[in-house]
Amino acid sequence: MKLAIMQPYIFPYLGYFQLVNYVDKFIFYDDVNFIKNGWVNRNRLLVNKQVNYITIPVKNQSSFLKINEIEFVDYRKKILKTIEYNYCKAAYFDSGFSLVEKVFQIDTNKISDLAINSVKLIAEHLEIKTHFEKSSELYSQSINRKREERLYDICHQNLAKDYVNLIGGEQLYSKEKFKLNNINLLFILCGDVKYNQGEEMVFHPNLSIIDVIMHNGKDKTKEFLKNYVIK
Repeated sequence: MKLAIMQPYIFPYLGYFQLVNYVDKFIFYDDVNFIKNGWVNRNRLLVNKQVNYITIPVKNQSSFLKINEIEFVDYRKKILKTIEYNYCKAAYFDSGFSLVEKVFQIDTNKISDLAINSVKLIAEHLEIKTHFEKSSELYSQSINRKREERLYDICHQNLAKDYVNLIGGEQLYSKEKFKLNNINLLFILCGDVKYNQGEEMVFHPNLSIIDVIMHNGKDKTKEFLKNYVIK
C-alpha cells in the first residue's frame, strides 16, 4: 500500500492532488497543531492580475490548538465574490465556480472540515478513487508520539510499505530512518505544468487548484495529475 498523511489545506495546489491521486490511502492529519500563516486556511489565486492570498480568517488562531479545534469566521460569500470577479472570464468559469460553491455549502464552523471538504469534493470531481481517512478518528491513540514515530505507527497499522510526501518533506524526513522501520519513503514533485492564465504574459506556478480548474477544465486538469516526478 502507498500511504500519504497530510494536513488538510483549503483548495491546495495541483501537487497536493497529484499526491492524493498517487497513493491508495490519504489520511488528513487534522489532530496536529495549527500553524499560523500556513496553508490550512489560505491559498494563492490571481487577484487583480497579481498573485494574492485568499484567506479564511480564523477565530482562535493558536499554535497550541489542533487543526480540528480551530473555528473560522464565515467569509465565504466575500471569497466567492472575489473569485467570481477575478475569474469570470476564465474558459471554464461556470463549472469551476459551481464546484467552489458546492465546497462552501458544507454546514460547519471548523476550518478542518471546510479544508477537507475542498479536497474531497475536488478529488471526486477529478475522478480520483483514493480512500480518505482522518487521523483524529482512527489514529488518536498515537497522538502523543514524536512526529516521525507517529508516522511509522500509522504506516504499520495500514501495512503500508510506501510512505509518500510532498517534495517539501525532504527537509523534514530521512529515508534512512524510514527504511530502518521497514518503510520506503518517497517524495512527489510536481512537473513543469504550464497553461494559459488569461491575459497574463508571465505564468504563475503553484496557485490554488481553483486557478487550474478555471482555466483548464476537468479533463485537462486530470491530465496534469500525471505530470510529476517520484524521488
